Amino acid sequence: MAKRLITDADVRGKRVLCRCDFNVPMADGEITDDTRIRAALPTTTWLLDHDARLILCSHLGRPKGKVVKKLSLAPVAKRLSQLLDRKVPLADGVVGKQVRKEVDKLGKGDALLLENLRFEPGEEANDPAFAQKLADLCDIYVNDAFGAAHRAHASTEGVARLVPSYIGFLMTKEIETLSRLREAPEPPYLAIVGGAKVSDKLDVLTELVTQVDALLIGGGMANTFLLAQGKEVGKSLVERDQVDNARGVIERARNREVDLGLPTDVVVAPDIDGPPTIKPVDDVRPNEAIYDIGPETARVFADRIRQARTIFWNGPLGVAEQDQFAHGTSVVAEAVAKADGFTVIGGGDSVAAIEALDLADRIDHISTGGGASLEFLEGKTLPGVAAIPDAGEDGS
Repeated sequence: MAKRLITDADVRGKRVLCRCDFNVPMADGEITDDTRIRAALPTTTWLLDHDARLILCSHLGRPKGKVVKKLSLAPVAKRLSQLLDRKVPLADGVVGKQVRKEVDKLGKGDALLLENLRFEPGEEANDPAFAQKLADLCDIYVNDAFGAAHRAHASTEGVARLVPSYIGFLMTKEIETLSRLREAPEPPYLAIVGGAKVSDKLDVLTELVTQVDALLIGGGMANTFLLAQGKEVGKSLVERDQVDNARGVIERARNREVDLGLPTDVVVAPDIDGPPTIKPVDDVRPNEAIYDIGPETARVFADRIRQARTIFWNGPLGVAEQDQFAHGTSVVAEAVAKADGFTVIGGGDSVAAIEALDLADRIDHISTGGGASLEFLEGKTLPGVAAIPDAGEDGS
């Protein structure tokens, strides 16, 4: 069922609290990637153009309920002001009398950014009293933070049940796109899953193997699958307590005749700083560690990607932040970008690879929600979505 969209609301002159995901990467107080801020622009611009008195809010990092100066949203307010071509001041806190005064000064088409929500201990605890303080600031609530929709926090779930609530354009696009993957993917449907640990993505692997026609596995998690096949993985990152689970995924893939792709050659080194060597998986020595899929595996993965009509990719295929171990991820990124099928990418490292190669405009949908997109594909209920009334409901 579709959720109520902001276009269903009369926002003119109303105080609108809009939950965004401005949890952007930072270095030395500067934003290094503003993708998530730009992704929120369609919703924020629409609200401002329709004379809302806009109160933006987000978390940044994990300050654990305390004020941490380096996690202030001041750089975000600055970048928002540039992108929106209007002043977006940072509030003096999240809630309280001073913040209320700043909200009361907002005119139609004005915007204010609250300070980091996680400076308040009530945010992650979904404290009803804190949720009520957020609700007291606004007449209408909009959730456009898909990246935080899997968290039942005060700003994503609690406040949504206290005032008339809607979703924004980014949230709508995420739900529609990921629903297409779950409900009506054009076959053949191929998923590429990388990253460090099987334990982090076991649930999505278990679910995907019941939906896809092909599943390609790389990154550190592939080592656990190789170990499950009886391969020597040497000093590689591996989760020995997940070997039985990996065998379970392999068995389910076999029973469903899913094409399960694992590395047949790998890039190894004595350590992360050591000289890389390419070799078949059967030749890995006990004193070596696997850091990337090999060129033959990358070529095979690229061929399979080209044949797919629906493609989902989450997670790097090697230690991609190191140039000597980034080849597999780069080959896969280029293959996904060139594919004729419908392409969806989620997860920060995968998105970073696409951005670094300047291929983002060739991807049909880049999800802003790493964990949220995985939980959605697993079929889990996202609290931030469930709290919004369905389209057609009054919900006030």
